[in-house]
Amino acid sequence: MQLRYNFRAYPTPGQAISLARAFGCARVVFNDGLRAREEAHAAGLPYIKDTDLQKQIITTAKRTEERAWLGEVSSVALVQSLRDLHTAYRNFFASVTGKRKGPKVQPPRFKSKRDSRQSIRLTSNGFTLRDNGRLYVAKVGDLAVRWSRQLPAAPTSVAVTKDAADRYWVSFVVDTDPEPLPETTAEVGVDLGLSHFAVLSDGRKVDSPRFLRRAEKKLKRMQKALSRKAKGSNNRAKARKKVARQHARVADRRRDWQHKLSTAIIRETQAVYVEDLAVKGLARTRLAKSVHDAGWSAFVAMLEYKAAKYGRCFGRIGRFEPTSQVCSACGVKDGPKPLSIREWMCSACGSVHDRDVNAARNILAAGRADRLNASWSAGETGPVPAQRGEAGTHRDPHVRVAGIPVHQGREDVKPREVQVGEPARAGSG
Repeated sequence: MQLRYNFRAYPTPGQAISLARAFGCARVVFNDGLRAREEAHAAGLPYIKDTDLQKQIITTAKRTEERAWLGEVSSVALVQSLRDLHTAYRNFFASVTGKRKGPKVQPPRFKSKRDSRQSIRLTSNGFTLRDNGRLYVAKVGDLAVRWSRQLPAAPTSVAVTKDAADRYWVSFVVDTDPEPLPETTAEVGVDLGLSHFAVLSDGRKVDSPRFLRRAEKKLKRMQKALSRKAKGSNNRAKARKKVARQHARVADRRRDWQHKLSTAIIRETQAVYVEDLAVKGLARTRLAKSVHDAGWSAFVAMLEYKAAKYGRCFGRIGRFEPTSQVCSACGVKDGPKPLSIREWMCSACGSVHDRDVNAARNILAAGRADRLNASWSAGETGPVPAQRGEAGTHRDPHVRVAGIPVHQGREDVKPREVQVGEPARAGSG
């Protein structure tokens, strides 16, 4: 599997100028290639091949007076920028023809020098790791890197990035083998929300830290100071950097907290199941700021890749599963309920449920069922989870039952508040 390792870099003033030149040249090559293909398409000409475009935009352009300065930077960064354009076009064509699943991919767009993020990418022939811990980048020099950990293997590529807060990062892509953890019997379903960031099927609740909301007062004051500065002035540039640095701190705190929580869940459980949330749809509602502040998508992505790295099972259940409407004790679908109702009693069996804990249990049961079906379809002969019918029985054979299997734990469990990293009970769920 491929993993990415990010480290902070500290270029000297001269190296910062060289990197700015490399960022600009890579951006120009990308825009020139995009413009050439758009003009060919508008003129009714055939699609320009990748090799022909590289000769036209890089090799031939360096010999002209208008683009002679392209030779001042590493050709590896220019070639990789053009390859990024090729990848963007392939993703767009695959999305249009239906070969690429998921949301529709838009055609590539022109890059701007005013973008908050500037970057270059280099393969192994464009950089070298020195014995003294510095990173040599072609035609830039030896960059000082703060190594927070060792790389597990030799990197295959590196991306040098400058963010809106004027911080430099080097990102290495490394091919590594999975590191399976000792197996455990615990499995967990995770219900993500706003009041509580995560509710686990064993009754644990993790409060939402709301990093953006906590920094909102300071951000508002800094944004007002920015709006008072004259456009184009040095004071406005300084105020913009202050706002960008504050936003970066918020993002760093959120990312660090999510990494710790996702690692704790993966280490404690053998299988993790989550619901496939419609984040884009929720982000268009009045809850948009809270949804973005929660960062559900990033957290689920962390769970997914860490499960693959440490030999755990990860599964998503459909977003249309009625997890909040089904009783996890008897499996009866009790109908939709407004968000104001946080506890409810099943009309069939009389069990009292916490809304979020009940949803997490149903997510766990549905994830187990999907995993069982996948194991059967793949011909797996090893131990598999219990079948749907073994999880519980229905008192009334004529009761309408939803498509979520019955959860094993029928007793009412009172939710409890926990801190991040608190160990789970063995065999919970």
